Amino acid sequence: MEEAGKPNLVDYFPVLRKMDPQGIRHRMAIHFGKLIGLFDHMISQRLESRRLHGCLASNDVLDTLLNITEENGDQIDRNHIETMLLDLYIAGNDTTSNTLEWAMAEVLQNPETLKRARAELDQIIGKGKPVEESDIARLPYLQAIVKETFRLHPPVPFLIPRKVEADVEVCGFTVPKGAQVLVNAWAIGRDPSTWANPNSFVPERFLGSEVDVRGHDFELIPFGAGRRICPGLPLAIRMVHLMLGSLINSFDWKLEDAGDINMEEKFGITLQKSHPLRAIPILV
Repeated sequence: MEEAGKPNLVDYFPVLRKMDPQGIRHRMAIHFGKLIGLFDHMISQRLESRRLHGCLASNDVLDTLLNITEENGDQIDRNHIETMLLDLYIAGNDTTSNTLEWAMAEVLQNPETLKRARAELDQIIGKGKPVEESDIARLPYLQAIVKETFRLHPPVPFLIPRKVEADVEVCGFTVPKGAQVLVNAWAIGRDPSTWANPNSFVPERFLGSEVDVRGHDFELIPFGAGRRICPGLPLAIRMVHLMLGSLINSFDWKLEDAGDINMEEKFGITLQKSHPLRAIPILV
């Protein structure tokens, strides 16, 4: 993701596309090739296991895809599976881990937020216990923290590029057919005409609010909206709640270095911290 997020001259001068002047496409092909090789090995191992022991009911994504291949080999084959696993890994790895890191950084530098989140977790599920999926609906303040994190730190600040299918006029401007369009979710989440104190981390703004990240409220669209909304949204939301809640409820935290946390952002496709969060967990 770091390689893909580097500024690329080809984005501004398409005529250079075949030349690949910065070598980004070449390096990306090498990285993707290594991942495809890893997935190919995983598939081979799973097929061998199924051959020796029969179709085990592991009920994971790979087994499901292999079952579909056996039933409808003309619709999906091994190459499709490898490409799909590549998409899932790339799209779901950095985005979720970055969001969790941002959430922890915001919570640790806002002691009152941390205190209130711990009080809610202690009251609802008990101190030291991991959060389960069934608990999420009963933790409104934890939900508010996650929403506020998505508002300030959308996983993909410009979402995924769109391509215009026909000439269209928007607010007096003509967007020509074939143009690439980027949606600045980062700026939308910090729009002062929509959000009070837009650059401050205030989870309380979402308490009692119906605004959500699922693509229905256009002032908060970290996953996009419409038909092209991120398909990983349901899993990502659950995982962030589960991991963040469990980390807050199971550990006390101490920063490795005294002082304020560096909250600078690093340019790229995904929104990373310029300086990784360094915190020491202490079992409660």
